[in-house]
Amino acid sequence: MIYHNRPAQNSAGRWRTALQGHAGFPDLVLVHPDARLVWFVEIKRKPNKLAPDQLVWRTALTEAGADYRLVWVPEEQDEFCQELVSQRRVTVIVTRWPPAPPDPSLFDWDGET
Repeated sequence: MIYHNRPAQNSAGRWRTALQGHAGFPDLVLVHPDARLVWFVEIKRKPNKLAPDQLVWRTALTEAGADYRLVWVPEEQDEFCQELVSQRRVTVIVTRWPPAPPDPSLFDWDGET
């Protein structure tokens, strides 16, 4: 299972993500109940860096024992996808950023590829 708030362009041409709650929440939440896996994933492209609100979330999640990942794209994208695939938990296909809504047929929760 994947959760992602999809950003949209406003009338000024700026990308914004509607949200409720505290700003800075990670871009993706990956959940695999059978494998007892929950990853909170922040995706960044250089020269961007974590905003103060994102640092607060990273600290809160890691101190609570969550598995938090910061993935730099495109530099770490392949490595991150390979980590997921190597665990035989998901099949990952990345085509563009910002991502399109995920296609449920891409995910293999049985461990079969």
